[in-house]
Amino acid sequence: MPALIVAGAGLLSKVLASGRMELVIRIQVEHLPEGVYLATSYELPGLVAQGRTVAETLEIARDVARRIIEARRERDTLPNLSTTADHRDYTIVVAA
Repeated sequence: MPALIVAGAGLLSKVLASGRMELVIRIQVEHLPEGVYLATSYELPGLVAQGRTVAETLEIARDVARRIIEARRERDTLPNLSTTADHRDYTIVVAA
């Protein structure tokens, strides 16, 4: 399954109002037999998100990733992730 990239709302790298950078995290999304989608990430261990649609799963994954990164920041153990300045290709999900 191809990797999906979860990024913030902007397509260009920017420093957020909080002084933090937008990070790029590749995640894998699979459709489970139960009819839901499951997202995980090799780049951010501990990221697990489940939703009814791919879009919902990505939204939940973004929130989970933010919480994991914030918790690691408090312990000074930030994962080594790229910023949006390092990437120009993005995958978006559109319900049609």
